[in-house]
Amino acid sequence: MSASNNEVPVGLDGDNDYTSRTGQKQAPIPVQKDEDSIESGVNPATEDSDAQLEKDDKDAINKDNIVDARTRGAAKSKGAYTDPGDEEGLPGPNDGTSRGATEGLQDKSTKDAVV
Repeated sequence: MSASNNEVPVGLDGDNDYTSRTGQKQAPIPVQKDEDSIESGVNPATEDSDAQLEKDDKDAINKDNIVDARTRGAAKSKGAYTDPGDEEGLPGPNDGTSRGATEGLQDKSTKDAVV
């Protein structure tokens, strides 16, 4: 690995071209400059604490949406489901959809024909 791969690129570390123009800062979601200070709304001494994370989780989780039952009673009762048989749902032999399998049996003239 060459030394040039470990170098930090030279240039500006901020880009304010995308910020809201003067007079548009009152928009629903204004875009701030990189150097603008932003109020956290949380005490910096406790904002990364476990207590704050626990409080955030408690505030975010709506206990009314937690389901007590695992499947909400949607499972079928025991013995209500049976596997289908081998022929279940298949058309009968004389309905025209299985012509290849029954063709020789229906046409006596092709009984001894070589295919």
